[in-house]
Amino acid sequence: MKKAKMVIDKDFKIDEIDKNIYGSFVEHLGRAIYTGIYQPGHPAADEEGFRKDVIELVKELQVPIVRYPGGNFVSNYYWEDGVGPKDQRKPRLDLAWITLEPNEVGLNEFMSWAKKAETEVMMAVNLGTRGVADACNLLEYCNIDANSYYSNMRRAHGYEKPHDIKVWCLGNEMDGPWQVGAKTPKEYGRLAEETAKAMKMIDPTIQLVSCGSSSIGMPTFPEWEAVTLEHTYNYVDYVSLHQYYGNRENDTADFLAMSMDMEQFIKSVIATCDYVKAKKRSKKELKLSFDEWNVWYHSNEADSKIKEKKPWGVAPPLLEDIYNFEDALLVGLMLITLMKHADRVKMACMAQLVNVIAPIMTDAEGGAWRQTIFYPFLHASIYGRGIALEPVIETTKHDTSKHTDVSDVEAIAVYNPEKEEVTIFAVNRNVDDDVNFTSDIRGFEGYKVLEYIVMENDDMKAVNSLNNQRVKPHNKTDYTFDDGIFTTNMKKCSWNVIRFGK
Repeated sequence: MKKAKMVIDKDFKIDEIDKNIYGSFVEHLGRAIYTGIYQPGHPAADEEGFRKDVIELVKELQVPIVRYPGGNFVSNYYWEDGVGPKDQRKPRLDLAWITLEPNEVGLNEFMSWAKKAETEVMMAVNLGTRGVADACNLLEYCNIDANSYYSNMRRAHGYEKPHDIKVWCLGNEMDGPWQVGAKTPKEYGRLAEETAKAMKMIDPTIQLVSCGSSSIGMPTFPEWEAVTLEHTYNYVDYVSLHQYYGNRENDTADFLAMSMDMEQFIKSVIATCDYVKAKKRSKKELKLSFDEWNVWYHSNEADSKIKEKKPWGVAPPLLEDIYNFEDALLVGLMLITLMKHADRVKMACMAQLVNVIAPIMTDAEGGAWRQTIFYPFLHASIYGRGIALEPVIETTKHDTSKHTDVSDVEAIAVYNPEKEEVTIFAVNRNVDDDVNFTSDIRGFEGYKVLEYIVMENDDMKAVNSLNNQRVKPHNKTDYTFDDGIFTTNMKKCSWNVIRFGK
């Protein structure tokens, strides 16, 4: 019999979970913008051309912040192309994705969309082909209420009040050889340092994200972080992390162990930040922004063919992964990993939001629908607000082809003192066996089970579509709860959300 026992106590605190770990990302890439969030003439389009069906799904997810406009796209982006009268805007070649950017949607339109979607914006600046002056001009346009050139330009474009964007990314994946204007660590460190200094002179209230290495697999990692943070540490608030996973070898057991790699990545970046902190004799503790994470591999072959055979098209269907049930399980495991590091990971963005490796998909001729990964993100965003509690767990373990001592059950508990609720998020990632799961919540006297939500499916490859939601959550009642002890048979390969409250 596989077993797992979890003890939960309100004194076992990791830290308050920052709501911004449930952020997302919209890049000018594929159909994320055009036929994604924006499609004039569609039956669901509003007066500005934004799809109301998509907005409602974004609001359902309660996404607090969205990174924009890239991504690789930003490293060759001229923000000026996307402001002012639409009939005067210039289409540009997008070198990142070998497409044509019509610039029908730009900065101001996106800010309008964000307001409708009830989310904030994390803006990225181009440090690939541009630099300090252009970043300062963009910040002045967005945030400053003065009689100055770029403030007045914004007003002339119909936006009297500043957008007041609070979070800014200093470039994107600048160590990647695929990046337009890629940099060495010293080149980026100096450029980012001077850009950060100048931007904080313009608006001292903003928060800045120093560009981390493109992934843990980069040959530059973690030396990139160590060198660049020597320059940027005193001026930035976060360092970024990016990581994607895929089941290319069709090995479900090992695929579901990949959140262990994510955990090691986070710990390595924390160690590097703290090394720079010690070297600088600083009292400042740098936070982490995991501003690109997801499963990404299903669409790789199709993307290569599109870019080779049909270059310079507008909004081709790039990176359109159709997610299956096992992908949803790994997304749940990655969300648990982020919560477990709530003391240092203060911002994160599932990449991306609509159509492009996304929880929300649209049909250009029809409606919008929820992918399998929509649901664990939804549950975490709604019920994962509060204080992350240290997961004291005893669980049986297993080995996979590339990982050893893989816990059968991975879990975290979140305590919301305002609502007087506790939520357990748990994944049984054993592909063969159910697990007898027990949780001791006697530290929460007077609490009862509010709801037990599960996602389970015998078909690891089951997918959703516009007309068929094969993978979705349901409520479970086969549990016992006596004297503060919760017990259930946790099905193999299942996502579990157990809610307690007074």
